[in-house]
Amino acid sequence: MDYTIILYIFFGILPSLTWLFYYLSKDLHPEPKRMILKIFLWGALITVPVFFTQIGLAYLLGKINLSPIATSIIYWFLVISFTEEIFKYLVVRLKVISSPHLDEPLDIMLYMVVAALGFAALENILYLFAPVGQMSFDQLMNRTLIIALVRFIGATFLHTLCSAVIGYSLAISFCEENKKYIIIAVGIITATLLHGVYDFSIMTLDGYVKILVPVITILTLAFLVFSGFAKLKKMKGICKIK
Repeated sequence: MDYTIILYIFFGILPSLTWLFYYLSKDLHPEPKRMILKIFLWGALITVPVFFTQIGLAYLLGKINLSPIATSIIYWFLVISFTEEIFKYLVVRLKVISSPHLDEPLDIMLYMVVAALGFAALENILYLFAPVGQMSFDQLMNRTLIIALVRFIGATFLHTLCSAVIGYSLAISFCEENKKYIIIAVGIITATLLHGVYDFSIMTLDGYVKILVPVITILTLAFLVFSGFAKLKKMKGICKIK
């Protein structure tokens, strides 16, 4: 096997595994390892339907006569961000909610993070496999390490935070039956908007705002998520997961 394949797979998965161990360390009542692995793999597998969905939507968007800025906004916020967030949500909705292992609100948020890390792992691998021409081993290692580091503190962390926001809203929805779907919708919309702001800013803006906006977005998401974790930890026994 070509050593570059092993290299790309290892460093593609490494950012996700690092964040996974961090989040799992915050769970006082660890989930079954088999269940964690299952959701991680499902998160990775959904990159395939997401990819084809995004290609289809991008094609349709290209057929609409819109201004460049409108096209860019729709592409990054709906074609990219919304599709990724909704598919990650569906993994947990379809594979976790009915699970007997789900016994406290915090579990939902955690499983959303796991699904996001699976998604980010395969996305990272595919990103590393992007053709770059002939390079020496040292050049290849430098490129791989830089991409892995950037995606560790950027895209991979972003995926976990956005999914955690949705996970929080999904967990809270079990305590608010009358407003259940509104709460879930708010979570998905919030995650999509912040994900879209991050992608749109790094891909279309210039100058210092190209860095400032993503940093503010990540910090905002981190505040929401860690506040959510703290709140859900206090809800065990108060909010029953059905």
